[in-house]
Amino acid sequence: MLADVTVTAQHGPTDVPVQQLTLDSRQAAPGAVFFALRGAATDGHQFIEKAVAQGVAAVVCEVLPAELNPATAYVQVPDSAEAMAHMAAAFYGHPSRSLTLIGVTGTNGKTTCATLLHKLLRELGYHTGLLSTVQNQIDEQVIPATHTTPDAIRLNELLARMVEAGCTHACMEVSSHAVVQHRTTALRFAGGIFTNLTHDHLDYHGTFDNYLKAKKGFFDSLPKTAFALTNADDKRGMVMLQNTAARRETYSLRSAATFRAKLIENAVHGLHLEIDGHDAQFRLIGVFNAYNLLAVYGAAVLLGEEPLEVLTVLSGLLSAPGRFETIVSGKTRVTGIVDYAHTPDALENVLQTIADIRQPTQQVITVVGCGGNRDGAKRPIMAHLACQASDRVVLTSDNPRFEDPNDILAQMQAGVKVQDQAKVLTIPDRREAIKTAVTLAGPNDIVLVAGKGHETYQEVKGVKADFDDKKVLQEMFELLGK
Repeated sequence: MLADVTVTAQHGPTDVPVQQLTLDSRQAAPGAVFFALRGAATDGHQFIEKAVAQGVAAVVCEVLPAELNPATAYVQVPDSAEAMAHMAAAFYGHPSRSLTLIGVTGTNGKTTCATLLHKLLRELGYHTGLLSTVQNQIDEQVIPATHTTPDAIRLNELLARMVEAGCTHACMEVSSHAVVQHRTTALRFAGGIFTNLTHDHLDYHGTFDNYLKAKKGFFDSLPKTAFALTNADDKRGMVMLQNTAARRETYSLRSAATFRAKLIENAVHGLHLEIDGHDAQFRLIGVFNAYNLLAVYGAAVLLGEEPLEVLTVLSGLLSAPGRFETIVSGKTRVTGIVDYAHTPDALENVLQTIADIRQPTQQVITVVGCGGNRDGAKRPIMAHLACQASDRVVLTSDNPRFEDPNDILAQMQAGVKVQDQAKVLTIPDRREAIKTAVTLAGPNDIVLVAGKGHETYQEVKGVKADFDDKKVLQEMFELLGK
């Protein structure tokens, strides 16, 4: 297990059998290796003594404790998270080496691309795993997801389960947090996809440059046997390829690229594209989905699949849950749209798509909030964008977490221009906000509920209460006779 680990110092017996890996001292038990990780809120080094008292076989840490138990193996390393990634991969038999593993990174579109690629490969006859924000899957078996990219132990365990189940392929989202925290460090990828880069996660990364470097770090680590497929139309797209050893490929709607598409029609019934000279209709809506489809098509072709067969299958697929999901009310034909748009770029894309497909007589009513304990700089921008592209706007809570919802809303309201104030309502209660939006909607109008998408909870002061935008929207359509 230490074969790929840089070891600074070692004390105690290392020829002990290992039955379990953990970074949580509460799960420490005889036969376990405890990893002392430094986190944003806690430092695992504080819990070494507790883990040793519970009989762990070994401790991996950056700083050795003052007193060492002679029966315990202590492994001092420069970075516990990096060591954990290598040791977890070894413990589970390096499962990524038995899979054709494709990683998708970027601000927006990760879930859609990973999900579409998983569905495509399944339709093409492959046993395929999926690791995404919405859910993890082994073929069609769903395993609930808690993070965009799980920690290295859970990640390798899931990949090992995929191998055991006979999977040959796996598709996964690679978050910027995962790169920085070495969750994907010991994995072997067959290819990487870059979607786009916009303002997000600055609460964690500090600066946009750090965020960019985190995304780029994924491509820097790709082996020369892999492909690196980037969006040539994103101004940071080519930056991703600067230091990669992988085969460099591009996709574009606007310029010369390995994979080129031309947008012929973007309508309420779907997209009409010409991809590499082939005419194709798709069920997905919006220019942003044209990019997602093109990225997935490119990845599949780079994996050796036949282009026309790929396009045929893609034309029948739907997106991931909570990504531009539509519900039409029974009586007045109000169109409800639920979308995960929680960044300025994603919200702008969704609103632009609605603008492209709406009729002149249709009113657009947008319900939007911003999450608590996250990047505050985007809050006024989100409100401003909603006002620019909507007839009415309802500002509300998203997941306030440990922040006061009213403070978040006040920051959002700062982005509302004087001329837009008359069309904006502020309703902290999200259920009431959705109800109000539906009340304001006339026949054939459009209600966009943005920010939470697939999530089935609302997080307030550490407690997750049941809340599903799609269900609440449907409930309000029925309650208000729409």
